[in-house]
Amino acid sequence: MDSINHRARKILSAVVSEYLATGEAVGSRTITRRGIDLSAATVRNVMSDLEEAGLLKQPHTSSGRVPTDQGLRFFVDSLLQVRALSPREREEFRSRYSFSTEDADQALREAGKVLSDLSSHTVVLLTPKPSQEVLEHLEFLRLASGALLAVLVTRGGRVENRLIHLESLPTPEEMERIHEVLKGGLNINGAGLTLGEVRARLTTELASERSAVDELRRRAVELGLQAVAPVKADAASQVIIEGHGRLLAQALEGEGDITSRMKGLLHALDEKQRLVALLEETEAAQGMKVFIGAETQLGDADVSVIAASYGTQEGERPLGTLGVIGPTRMNYSRVIALVDFTAQILSNLVRGQ
Repeated sequence: MDSINHRARKILSAVVSEYLATGEAVGSRTITRRGIDLSAATVRNVMSDLEEAGLLKQPHTSSGRVPTDQGLRFFVDSLLQVRALSPREREEFRSRYSFSTEDADQALREAGKVLSDLSSHTVVLLTPKPSQEVLEHLEFLRLASGALLAVLVTRGGRVENRLIHLESLPTPEEMERIHEVLKGGLNINGAGLTLGEVRARLTTELASERSAVDELRRRAVELGLQAVAPVKADAASQVIIEGHGRLLAQALEGEGDITSRMKGLLHALDEKQRLVALLEETEAAQGMKVFIGAETQLGDADVSVIAASYGTQEGERPLGTLGVIGPTRMNYSRVIALVDFTAQILSNLVRGQ
């Protein structure tokens, strides 16, 4: 699309902006009234060229033009100017994101609700995989039943208790030594390691010569591995969807057959696996991604998805992803800014900052 000249870009930007604001097909006279110093005939000729290029289309013979998915893609990639949130907006929005971090999943749901309210669209969240959560603290408690209780606390505030059954419990003195090994010798607690990294470190340690000759150290490592062992049911991320009803409301506002639009949008929400694939693609890219129309591969639904990863630290993979799903005719500038801001909030949340 490098061949599109400055005049054509200006007219395309005006058409898309007008269409996103009104939802109506845009005519040449509307464009001239937007301050473009060209005759209506010239604008029509340029719009015709943009239609031939696949960037605009004419819904009806006598109507103006609307952008195609390809036209929206070009607009978002090359013409859109994302307005940053003002300091006042950031402060106002940050106050709405004030929630307890004791229950990480509930906090993520609350964040999804806030973003849905602010954007007026449906929000999809991919929670961190357990193996990607950062371990803040691990300790063992002796139970009267003759078992050990492993207590894991992640940096995001999640607390998990796991029972470990043993033939013989360590003595209180041995328990104290085991905790010293895990905290000091192996540098597990508060070291900024994910559960996956903790497992890798303990596995390496178990094979080392030092653990082979130090019985208590080996036992500490074995207990640590049992405590952080992956649980099959927790292996995958969870999908959180907030604001389902907003897609239905938007279906009623669009053009064409309402029943078909509603079916398409409901089908898009049912396509959880595809939504997960979009969010995982965003996670791999470690940034912001915008999927428009057919790019979403969500059936026949006329939707776009704006997604961003969160929990990213330098040199590390993100911990999760969030996205806004709405009609292709959405306010891309505002939604992109809101998604980016929410990703920052969630990064601080899951990192315990």
